[in-house]
Amino acid sequence: MTEGEAGVQHLVIMGVSGSGKTTLATLLQERLGWPYAEADEFHPQANIDKMTAGTPLEDEDRWPWLEAIRDWLTAQTHAGLSSIVTCSALKGSYRDVLRAAEGRVHFVHLTAPVEVIERRMGGRKGHFMPPTLLPSQLQTLQPLGDDEDGITIVVDVPPDVVADRTVEAFGLRAATASDPADSSADSPADSDSAGSDAGATTGTPTGATD
Repeated sequence: MTEGEAGVQHLVIMGVSGSGKTTLATLLQERLGWPYAEADEFHPQANIDKMTAGTPLEDEDRWPWLEAIRDWLTAQTHAGLSSIVTCSALKGSYRDVLRAAEGRVHFVHLTAPVEVIERRMGGRKGHFMPPTLLPSQLQTLQPLGDDEDGITIVVDVPPDVVADRTVEAFGLRAATASDPADSSADSPADSDSAGSDAGATTGTPTGATD
């Protein structure tokens, strides 16, 4: 690992669909100036077609998708860039794939009461994930373990508060005018790995929308 890669950190914003992953990731990208990618951009068309039809993905559908996200994170590390990616990362085994990326990988698990998630999903327009798949996601979800590098955030406060608590939890530094402005560097659309979807938790900061 080079000197430029040594301090690289990656934030994986995780949780079921409708938990606020995109909202938080966008706020963090604005504050930190890090490259940001949506896991949905890495899904092959076959996965999108299955979910659009209301068919839950199987593990064999997910492994290539997770590996593509892992490889994107590693590419950011090789470029000396910390980064942010949204990903449901519902199972510990899925997170194992992502934490194999080079650089330090932190997880931010967003959670909320089921009725809140259902309301958000029902209000979304143009997203391929139908609300009917929420029960299967909740059944699959494995919360972060005490040995995982991440935090759990209950989404019951404004998105800015969620972002504040995420930055504070990991001791992150906001972008300054002297930092390189390359937040769109190596986006999934330009990456060879693209398709199209902490330590122990020391507390549960609370708070976002999606």
